[in-house]
Formats: sequence, structure tokens, C-alpha cells
Amino acid sequence: MTRLRSWYVMAVSSLQSVDCVKSAEARPVGSPQLPRAAINEIHSSEQSGVPLNTSWTFWLDKSIPGSSAAQYEASIRKLYTVSTVQGFWSVYNNIPEVSNLNVRYTYHLMRNERRPVWEDKANCKGGCWRLKCSKLDSPAVWKELLLAAIGEQLTDCMAEGDEVGGISISIRERDDLIEIWNSRSDLHEQSTVIDKVKDLLQEVNFSAIFYKAFYTHQAFESEKLPKSYKR
Repeated sequence: MTRLRSWYVMAVSSLQSVDCVKSAEARPVGSPQLPRAAINEIHSSEQSGVPLNTSWTFWLDKSIPGSSAAQYEASIRKLYTVSTVQGFWSVYNNIPEVSNLNVRYTYHLMRNERRPVWEDKANCKGGCWRLKCSKLDSPAVWKELLLAAIGEQLTDCMAEGDEVGGISISIRERDDLIEIWNSRSDLHEQSTVIDKVKDLLQEVNFSAIFYKAFYTHQAFESEKLPKSYKR
């Protein structure tokens, strides 16, 4: 498995001379849409780009306090699944930056095509590390963690049998919320992922860092799971 970030840095540097397709017109920051030209660019990149270890899917949602799981799932929108470095950058550069998203909106980058839902069969036994950071730091934190995820830099930080399933950023009124999803909450104490994050983002002061298993959330709906996935 390729885990050396330098390999990805080389791939990224090869894209610096490529102009990303961006509309000159203002875009609706609350609900980003990929223009047709961008979709064509992404499709082309996916055909000939440097392959990622696994595919990753960009998602968007808007959280509404007090909403049910069904209401939350209805708000989730899949943006695009990428399987190459170039495809990743094509999507990243054609959706609004996190600093331009409205409050309560969340971006997710999830491994393969798993949905950013606690009860998803790939997530239901897991949890996430939550980190709060200043809005001034959010764009850099988001970008760095995305690169760490697709470059599998976080893989060596996980216990055997566990994996990073996704990265999320939620825009809030004050500090923004970063989440690093893992597949096995019972193994999270063996992980050194937070040490890795601090090493990657040495200039960032996180105002809070904690872990929470999904099944401990009051809104977790275990009845939606197949019997084989229930605790």
C-alpha cells in the first residue's frame, strides 16, 4: 500500500500548471453545483490520472438541530466519487472553499461510497475524533487532512483491523468542527491519529479534541441496522 505523501506531492505538483475550471460568476455557496465543464474535466482526469489506493466520495449536507435520521439522510447530497489524484483536485477546485460555505453546512470525504451516516453498515461500529478549530484555520486544516486521507498517511496511525472511513468539516457560528471517522470505536484508544494531526498542523491550535462512538449518540437508530450489525 502506498503511504508516502511525497508520492502524492509529486502528483500534485504536476497539476500546478493546469488551470482548474471555475465559473467567474458567483456560485450559491449553500448548495454547490458542479458545472458541466467541471464534470467533463473530472471525468477526463479519472480516465488517465494517478490512481488512489481506494476511491473517495465527496458529500454535502445541511444539519438542522432536532431533525430525525430520515430528515438528515434526505439532506445528504453526493457530489462526486473520485479514484485518482487529478480527479480529487478537479472536484476540490470546483466546489466552494469551506470559508464560503454557509453555517450548518458540512462537507464530507468518505472512503469508497459509504454514506456519511452513523448507521451505514461501514460506520455503525465506529465513531469519530472531533476537533474544533478557528475559522481562520479551517481551510488549511480541511485541505491538509484531505491530503492525509487520500495519501493514506493516517493508515499507519490506526490499530490493526481499523481504518479511517472519512473526514468531515462542519461550519458553525464560532469554531468549525472537524471529524475524523473510524470503523471500530473499540480500537480508537490504540490509534495515534491525533498525534499525526498535530504533527501535520503544528501551527494550529485546536480548542477541543475528543472522541465519541456513534452508538453512544442519543439519535443513533440501532433499529435501522441489520441484526448482524447490532451491538
